[in-house]
Amino acid sequence: MNSVRVSVKDLPAWRLQALAWATAQEAHENGFVAFLNNNEITYPNDPFPNRLFVGTKRVIAFSGENAVGSNAFQELQNAHQEHPSFLVGYFGYDLKNQLETLTSRNPNRLNFPDFYFAEPEWIIDFEWQNDLEGTVVIWGEGDVNELLEQIVAYAQFHRPSSILQATPHKVNCRVTPEEYQATVRRIQAYILAGDVYELNYCIEFFSENVQLDPLAIYHALTTRSPMPFSSFLKIGDRYVMGASPERFLKKVGRKILSQPIKGTIRRGQTPEEDASLRAQLLNSEKERAENLMIVDLVRNDLARSAETGSVHVDELFGIYGFQQVYQMISTVSATLRETVSWAEAIRNAFPMGSMTGAPKIRAMELIDELEVSRRGVYSGAIGFVTPDGDFDFNVVIRTLLYDVQSQYASFSVGSAITYDADPAQEWDECLLKARAIREVLEG
Repeated sequence: MNSVRVSVKDLPAWRLQALAWATAQEAHENGFVAFLNNNEITYPNDPFPNRLFVGTKRVIAFSGENAVGSNAFQELQNAHQEHPSFLVGYFGYDLKNQLETLTSRNPNRLNFPDFYFAEPEWIIDFEWQNDLEGTVVIWGEGDVNELLEQIVAYAQFHRPSSILQATPHKVNCRVTPEEYQATVRRIQAYILAGDVYELNYCIEFFSENVQLDPLAIYHALTTRSPMPFSSFLKIGDRYVMGASPERFLKKVGRKILSQPIKGTIRRGQTPEEDASLRAQLLNSEKERAENLMIVDLVRNDLARSAETGSVHVDELFGIYGFQQVYQMISTVSATLRETVSWAEAIRNAFPMGSMTGAPKIRAMELIDELEVSRRGVYSGAIGFVTPDGDFDFNVVIRTLLYDVQSQYASFSVGSAITYDADPAQEWDECLLKARAIREVLEG
């Protein structure tokens, strides 16, 4: 690959303008852009890189009717083995139907593919030197200097000032508070009957007949809720605008690790209240029990790919503060067996236990029975694979999905339901998790 490295005085502005350039360049029907952004947040085992992928050399994707008999993970492995390269994209939640005897009864209102990966034409890395200055590195097989000139020229004549504002839109919820709480009680009846001992129940918020400026929405969301696994995807006329705090799975060499989140509480208005809320989350028996259940499930998932005895809980019940909330995060790591490919490691852990519940298969059956929206991209995983077969994927939460053609925008939130969960408090937790995106959409 060719590359060029340049220093810039205002890296945040340059990065934003490069994203605007990429989105404009790829405005045609099949245009592809993927931007991963850590928002300069320190995170254990490092967050996403600040990296922009533009254009496609090849695409590996399918959905719905042409997914029958497919194996997304093997197809991605085959494509990578045929030509080792960067691959960036997502695994949708409904790939569960390939892994187990499961179905998805709810309509696919957003029409995203179940699975989409691209080998990009260009890769642009943004590296920090201090609070503002940084280095931009452009990689590609073409003329990288010409590409740099295009971005600079676009930034000079198309300063994206409009992306600092967003038009208000009405947001609806697909279930009422009463319906939500009744479903929580049904889940607790299943728990009492022994079907599951924890279930992640999610609800959809949506806006219809809306014309969104995806860059404006994404900028507003990351300003209001900066997260270490933020993402912006453009796939033709469909957009993903994400502010995820959670890592699904990462591989470096033969080490794999997962960092499930279970446990959420709001931030305080004063330092004293903030410290009190943090302590409340850390000492909550309910939240610790939920987190421990999912840690056990993740340990089992990683063990399917790991050398015997190599699975370890590196951190249990870590409390990490973000702009809107505190989260309880645990870290589980393992050493990958030499006979297990990187794609098998992902497959063996997908979908992530923090978004299903336990035991996983029965939990997914009940999710399809009880939820009234198809998850699709939501609670799947967005990330990238390197030419060497390393990877990093987030959990698709706190993420807005938008279809330009249908003018439909959607995001979902959820919480882990256990036997001692309070339905009203779980509803309040969902509203807390929905707040940042709702504020962006509703103005």
